[in-house]
Amino acid sequence: MAITEEATKTDSRLIFTYGTLKRGFPNHRLMENLIGRGDVVFVGEYTTVETFPLACGPYGIPYLINICGSGHRVRGELYKVNSNGLGPLDDLEGTEKGHYERLPVTVTSDGGEMVAAEAYFAHRSFGEGMWKKCGEVGLEEFSMELSRKYERKEDRPSNHDFLQDIRNFISNGD
Repeated sequence: MAITEEATKTDSRLIFTYGTLKRGFPNHRLMENLIGRGDVVFVGEYTTVETFPLACGPYGIPYLINICGSGHRVRGELYKVNSNGLGPLDDLEGTEKGHYERLPVTVTSDGGEMVAAEAYFAHRSFGEGMWKKCGEVGLEEFSMELSRKYERKEDRPSNHDFLQDIRNFISNGD
């Protein structure tokens, strides 16, 4: 038992969430399940130290875009995630499919504590195009109002190509 607890401590990462995984948002159910299993712990509300674009793409999906110095300091939540919890998060974010990339980011609490974390950024293959398509106007926060436009995976067309949907959105706004 002590070995497992120690492995959990050493294998954990801090993950900054800014969209549908936040408390009260459409995909937070996954976080609740992982918290219930002991694989995730809520740390608190944090904000990025640097400014980044935050934009919404097709299906109302929020994307943090890896263009440091553009956009705003983005507000979100920080979670401590062990190696057992990381897989389900990577699966949801489609890291193996080229939807998102988990990259380093520095965040700060309201009290000024700065910590190194990771966040899911739009994949580099389309992030800059998404930013340009959104008029290079970003959000400070993915709000509850914006989340109402989010379409869950199960409500999207069953035989669609997600990356093609993103390319279509970038090229013609559909």
